[in-house]
Amino acid sequence: MVYTNKEYCLEVKGSMACFTRPEMKVERVSYDVITPSAARAIFEAIFWKPAIRWNITRIEVLNPIKWFSFKRNEVGNLMSPRASGLFIEDNRQQKSSLLLKDVCYRIFAELEFIPIRNRTEEDKSKATAGSSDENPGKYNAMFERRAKKGQCFNQPYLGCREFSADFTYIENPVKGDGIPENRDLGYMLYDMDFTNEKDPKPMFFRAIMKQGVLVVPSINSEEVRR
Repeated sequence: MVYTNKEYCLEVKGSMACFTRPEMKVERVSYDVITPSAARAIFEAIFWKPAIRWNITRIEVLNPIKWFSFKRNEVGNLMSPRASGLFIEDNRQQKSSLLLKDVCYRIFAELEFIPIRNRTEEDKSKATAGSSDENPGKYNAMFERRAKKGQCFNQPYLGCREFSADFTYIENPVKGDGIPENRDLGYMLYDMDFTNEKDPKPMFFRAIMKQGVLVVPSINSEEVRR
């Protein structure tokens, strides 16, 4: 059976955001706007199951792009399973960050239902008895109910966990323009390719904002570079 993906819209805002550019190895420098992977994580924080996949389709930038910088403390090392402990004071590093402030986006995403036959072997084993006749209707209803009530499995955030995001479910959204600005954002991180879970690879796409709107290509599009 062929299913049609239903598109949803959330308005997301926060006082601070950092969508870190991967080419910056030491200091944190944010992209100009939210990345598709960060937008996907917001939808997944509200609702996710092995039977669905979120595909970001459109990002409307509603607030002017504003920057600010500051220094913050970070831990320089990772905790090892073989270590007896990690003394933070000996591993503290002060790094500069170039962040966004007062951000607001309207994000559109499709909820894609994954039939059992197309899921990974691990997810197939998690499927419950009687789930062979599943359809996307129940997952659409579950997301709508949670999003309308403001429920989430974990607090959505804007790039870094300390930058929490507020979200509002937009019912019957109308696609429009964002800020009156055109900007070539260069190559932006699209998402991670987990085809090989032991060696995930980044995917990029050429991001061009027109009248405050960033149209996100399909993951199978030739625009997505692997």
